Formats: sequence, C-alpha cells, structure tokens
Amino acid sequence: MYNFFQGYNLMFSSSLFASYMDWFHNFDCSLMFGVLVFVIMLFIYLMTSQFYFKSKKIEYQFGELLCSVFPTLILLLQMVPSLSLLYYYGLMNLDSNLTVKVTGHQWYWSYEFSDIPGLEFDSYMKSLDSLNLGEPRLLEVDNRCVVPCDTNIRFCITSADVIHAWSLSSLSIKLDAMSGVLSTLSYSFPVVGVFYGQCSEICGANHSFMPIAVEVTLMENFKNWCFGTME
Repeated sequence: MYNFFQGYNLMFSSSLFASYMDWFHNFDCSLMFGVLVFVIMLFIYLMTSQFYFKSKKIEYQFGELLCSVFPTLILLLQMVPSLSLLYYYGLMNLDSNLTVKVTGHQWYWSYEFSDIPGLEFDSYMKSLDSLNLGEPRLLEVDNRCVVPCDTNIRFCITSADVIHAWSLSSLSIKLDAMSGVLSTLSYSFPVVGVFYGQCSEICGANHSFMPIAVEVTLMENFKNWCFGTME
C-alpha cells in the first residue's frame, strides 16, 4: 500500500525549497481529497433526501451562500502557502554570487561560468561501455556541472536550436530553454552530492539521451575543480 501511494508523491527533496514544494503538493492533494469526499457525501444526501423529489419550488438562499463561501475559503487555504512559497523563491533571486549559463543543443548541454573566464564545456551522456561502477545508466555525463554548496547561483538558461527544458526533479527545478530567450533561475544548494535530471521537453530523436548532472561540492573543492578544468 505504501508503494502504491509513493508513486503519486514527488521525488525525495534535496533542498529546503524542494521540501516546501513537496509539503505544498501534499497539502493541496489532501485539501482536494477532502473537497471530493464532501461533494460526494452531499450528493448522496441530496439523492436520498425526501426534499429532492418535491415538485413545489423551494428557495435555498442559505445553500447558495454556502456554495459561495466554501470555494472562497478553499482558495484562501491554497493562497496563503502558495504566496509564502513564492516569497521564499523571490528572496533567492535578490542576489547571486556565481552565474552559470546553460545552453541546450540537440542533444547535449553546454555550461559557461560567466564569472570565471575560460571555464566552459559541453556535457554529453556517457555511453554504456564507459560507465564506472555505481554510475546510473542514461543519467551520467562525461562533464558534470560542478557548483559550490551554500552559494546563491544564478542559472541563465537558453537554447541554440529547438526548445529544451533544464530539469532537476529532486530540487524542484524546471525551466524551459528557448532559442533567443534567456531565462534566469537563482538557486542555493544546501546539500553536497550529485543530482541528476533530464530534458523534460520533447526536443527530437535523442530527447531522452541528454541528461543533466549537477555536482554540489564544498567551496575549496570547487576552486580546485575550476583550476583543474582550465589547465
């Protein structure tokens, strides 16, 4: 039973923002389930009530009032956590310490660190014969996007051809990459680790073979990686 309901949940949250998104998703689903149960019970009550089949005209002013007040209360219950989540996301967009430009191609990703001259590379999916032990199939890449943890990073996402989507489900990140449009996303990674994603926009024949791998590490390791990549 747990596995059945687990299939309808979001992925395991790997950041504070993603955990907020997961909580709001569960809250919204619970609220909608309560509304569904209430409507079904009310429908059954009306169908079995003796007043339902009366031919004379009956005024239901109080019922009309309830049908106006209840939807308003439901919208208010959804609005308060939604606005709080948007406010928290807006705080992350106020400032950034590092800018990474992400460009989608058919069918790979390019990364350019704008604050570090000369640091740019392409990221292709690893073939099956080049995978190391423990690396996930169809998700591992030859060049990961390495970023420091606890640092506000601005991602500038665009495309060189068709529409792509830069998506990391465990971090609640999904932004379309469109040619001629520069979309920005600010994010802070609180947890060290490797996070995988995929292009979530159908962009052609090899759409399912352009994964995303973001490696979050400590600042000292990030500096060593930058110097080693540019050498």
